[in-house]
Amino acid sequence: MPPEFDPEEIHIVTVRCQGQKLPPVNILASKIGPLKLNPKMVCQQISEVTQDWPGQKITVRLTVQNRQCKAEVVPSAACYIIKALKQKQCVKSANGYRGNLTLDEIIRIARLMQCRSEAKTFDGTVKMILGTAQSVNCQVDGKPPHDIIDGIRDGSIFVPLE
Repeated sequence: MPPEFDPEEIHIVTVRCQGQKLPPVNILASKIGPLKLNPKMVCQQISEVTQDWPGQKITVRLTVQNRQCKAEVVPSAACYIIKALKQKQCVKSANGYRGNLTLDEIIRIARLMQCRSEAKTFDGTVKMILGTAQSVNCQVDGKPPHDIIDGIRDGSIFVPLE
């Protein structure tokens, strides 16, 4: 027999789903079933909080206490980059997203991700975001992101702390 859950205790469940689409109820039911939540109501909440991320795979954190569920989006660096590219009307190709971001946009994304980054310095967080931009296949200021990373390492490109 499965263990009984204390309703007063806070439970956190993470779900990966596409923005603006309902996650599969059968997968969600297996995660939240032991917490005695209604899967359709949870799907509705997930659909509402992912409205700003259309078509992107996004992580949603469900916090459950007293059989009440609160959903919040936990975007990754790639989600922020793709969202910035979509605002500029970039083209999605077979190799990824073809587009161009500015270094200021990369720094803005790095500030959003700094609390979740394990880098010792802000430069390290910016390099992490640039590496993600390289994997998404976009350019930064018309150059490959790795050239910007090399510029930060040798000191020719300055990253402001604030």
